Amino acid sequence: MLARARTVAFDGIEARIVEAQCVLSPGLPSFNVVGLPDKAVSEARERVRAALSSLSIALPPRRITVNLSPADLPKGGSHFDLPIALSLLAALGIIPAEDLANAVSLGELSLDGTLVAVVGALPAAMAAASEDCALICPKPCGAEAAWVGNAQVFAPATLTEAIRHFTDQAPLPRATPGEVAPNTALRDLRDVKGQERAKRALEIAAAGRHHMLLIGSPGSGKSMLAARLPGIMPPLSPAEALETSMIHSLAGLLDEGGISRSRPFREPHHTASVAAIVGGGRGAKPGEISLAHNGVLFMDEFPEYPRSVLETLRQPIETGEVVVARANAHTRYPCRFLLIAAANPCRCGYLAEPERACARVPQCGEDYLGRISGPLMDRFDLRLEVPPVAWSDLDLPANGETSAEIAARVVTARATQAQRFAQHAEVRVNADAEGALLEEIAAPDAEGRALLARVAERMGLTARGYHRVLRVARTIADLDASAGVRAVHIAEAVSYRLTIGPDTHE
Repeated sequence: MLARARTVAFDGIEARIVEAQCVLSPGLPSFNVVGLPDKAVSEARERVRAALSSLSIALPPRRITVNLSPADLPKGGSHFDLPIALSLLAALGIIPAEDLANAVSLGELSLDGTLVAVVGALPAAMAAASEDCALICPKPCGAEAAWVGNAQVFAPATLTEAIRHFTDQAPLPRATPGEVAPNTALRDLRDVKGQERAKRALEIAAAGRHHMLLIGSPGSGKSMLAARLPGIMPPLSPAEALETSMIHSLAGLLDEGGISRSRPFREPHHTASVAAIVGGGRGAKPGEISLAHNGVLFMDEFPEYPRSVLETLRQPIETGEVVVARANAHTRYPCRFLLIAAANPCRCGYLAEPERACARVPQCGEDYLGRISGPLMDRFDLRLEVPPVAWSDLDLPANGETSAEIAARVVTARATQAQRFAQHAEVRVNADAEGALLEEIAAPDAEGRALLARVAERMGLTARGYHRVLRVARTIADLDASAGVRAVHIAEAVSYRLTIGPDTHE
């Protein structure tokens, strides 16, 4: 008798339906799992055997073969334990085989039959809902998977509970969604004294998702400013929250099934590898750029990152997705993030202070910032210097706008963009606009066009730099509640490309 149980294999954030087919045939007693399993899947047979033994279920002296179909799709992870066990139980006639056809299952089995939490319950629930099937997952994963409202989710704590559910001895109640994770205490921009120009740049970056480079001497407040960026960004929309949570589910970062409406803020160390930043390693896991999807990626000490890491950022910044290519698979992850990079002007950090600078000035500054290639530098919409704050200013009382006041303007600007791009599914903010759409929404008035032409010729703007100025100008106009882009908006947008130096040519 051939018994079937459905489960999933993960390809990026996509969960692909896999069928665990079990058959008992004459021959020497054995237990084999085939269908391109990795080591964790191959070891499932020992966990299943021990779990069934703990329930006083003895395997017959026959040849047991479990095929994971499609056989040419690589299978990895311990979540195949439960579907393998269920298909075997159906082949033994312990649970009805027809009931398994309408269920997708995943979960790791401990040796005593307890179901252990696994990653990926949320995308698995999405796949089950698309197939009009129920999802069977470990109890710790039920609150996470239940966020997919159109999927029936049942979360047994043990294999015994799963068996009693399928045999109608004790049907399981539907799992309920976890609590929305509370917003963490956000730092207020009002705490930053001085740096008004940098605060304005942060507002523009948050409103249009424009990448920004901050350069300043040590202690000037670059990290302090970046840490306060989440406080002025709008909360995730329901669609964005679900999309981001699917990535975090695969990475095992969801806390007790709670989905957060706060935008991710990732700050990897500059010793991080290419696989850690872009994604890869065993199972082609998502990297920091994907974990920062719909949020902020803060890279401090930017020139200290290996050149190979910096150059891999160029394509994801443009396309909003990354493909982790391996010999046997290509895994695709979304990565629409806001990049905030911070750097010292040189290795010693005091290029602009002759009394403190090293003996290699100005060559040390050229060598240090030269680690950031021209094409990568050209991808930063906003580039500005962060001057040091005088110690006398630190004793002054806090002044200026609060993060809440700035966030209100950002939310209004984002709402304007959402309405503008309602008919363009792939465009969410001004930073995504390109081609004819960008020329339509960011066309400056006659004075602005003349100013932009003069600047482009004098600065030698690349085509990318030209379009990025237009995107920033459109965002500034949105913050100004202006229907059109005027010369004053172009002038401010251009000013954020003048501070670090002329545009570099590719």
